[in-house]
Amino acid sequence: MQVDPLAGGETAPDFELPGVTGEGFATLDFETYALEEFDAPALVVVFTCNHCPTAKAYQDRLKAIQADYDDADLVAINSNNAIEEHAGGNEFYPTDSFEHMNARAAIEEFDFPYLRDESQEVARAYGAQCTPHAFVFDGDRELVYQGAIDDDREGEDVTEQYVRDAVDAVLAGEEYPTETVSPMGCSTKWKVQ
Repeated sequence: MQVDPLAGGETAPDFELPGVTGEGFATLDFETYALEEFDAPALVVVFTCNHCPTAKAYQDRLKAIQADYDDADLVAINSNNAIEEHAGGNEFYPTDSFEHMNARAAIEEFDFPYLRDESQEVARAYGAQCTPHAFVFDGDRELVYQGAIDDDREGEDVTEQYVRDAVDAVLAGEEYPTETVSPMGCSTKWKVQ
């Protein structure tokens, strides 16, 4: 399925999604999170998942972003299809299920909400193309940047920190000159429509 990501200046699409608590392994404990609850001057929305090696490689960097910014909220969303009967020949990954998300949040000690977009409506609205795919919004929830988190998948030789630079620009009230850098990672695993 081909989706087009939000363009610069577009408003963050609304969402209300269940998020894992990270307090238990393979449980269905959850809280519901809505876009309006994130009220920091900057918002980072990252579409990610459990199974993708690139998404896994970015987990610690996402935790560091959340920890380093008092004036920014970070929320992760997993939209991948985890159910074979919905795949219809497309890829599916059972390890992206809600139960496995809760276990990963506990094991990795996520310090940000990790939400499940079972219907994939939110992923389509944002235009999430892969995992991870980051979107940075200002205080009016207008898109400032979308794409790669930084320029090194493995995190060993990072020279450009796109998400951090975009958040810094938002918090400083400045324009961020780079609207898009192609995200890198595993493609979003869409259900058959």
